[in-house]
Amino acid sequence: MSIDTTATASPGWNRFLGKHLTLTLGGGILLFFLLLAILAPLIAPYDPIFQNADMRLQAPSFLHPFGTDNFGRDILSRVIWGTRIDLQIAVIGVLFPFLIGTTVGTIAGFFGGIVDALFMRIVDIILAFPFLVLMLSIIAILGPGLSSFYIAMALVGWVSYARLIRAQMLVLKGSDYAVAAVSLGFSRPRIMFRHLLPNAIAGSIVFSMSDAVLVLLSGAAVSYLGLGVQPPLAEWGVMVAEGQSFITTAWWITLFPGLSIVCLAFGFSMLGDALGELLGVHE
Repeated sequence: MSIDTTATASPGWNRFLGKHLTLTLGGGILLFFLLLAILAPLIAPYDPIFQNADMRLQAPSFLHPFGTDNFGRDILSRVIWGTRIDLQIAVIGVLFPFLIGTTVGTIAGFFGGIVDALFMRIVDIILAFPFLVLMLSIIAILGPGLSSFYIAMALVGWVSYARLIRAQMLVLKGSDYAVAAVSLGFSRPRIMFRHLLPNAIAGSIVFSMSDAVLVLLSGAAVSYLGLGVQPPLAEWGVMVAEGQSFITTAWWITLFPGLSIVCLAFGFSMLGDALGELLGVHE
């Protein structure tokens, strides 16, 4: 009598994939790019900034699977090394707005009154300006570069997190466990950050995944305009900008970094949707 081992071994795995397919795909995409960034020195076939005039505008081939650009640099190597900068943009560009907005939203929602009114008027002022225009204005004042981009994102991007956390805090501060914590004489910082914030932060965590997509695209756009990462560093937005003059004759210069931006953004988006389902957050 034979036993079908595949039928007995696979149901749990199949149920996991069926229920968490979006999480698996999104996490897998991000893990792939993370490994690509970590292993860049080992797997990149060429120096990403080495120029070779004899190999200018070479189409994809065995020696250069993604072709070469107008300076003879290997596109595959530049895409691999560019993963480091673009992942850094997505993570740091979300981290500081998340921390600032969470802190402001927690304080405003918990205290209410004048404190809440003051912070929310600042939020209204920032929201009155178009996001990209305000961000580009700040970068233009500070000067081009990644540091300016991160400062601009921190000054502009925190408002969404502040509004999300504030809305949750206004609801949770009237809950039974919050009233009990006040009755027990717990300090306000302890009530805010230890008892209320952990229950209010789920929505912001989910939103941060979607925000990472916006930050990634904004970083690529800023670099494309020459205000972000400066040449000769390998960054996908810079690569797209460098290849725009050759789009009809050397399409590979813009195609592969452009596809990388789309794939990484897709991974963050899928992970955000999956976390929303798991945490019961509906956007």
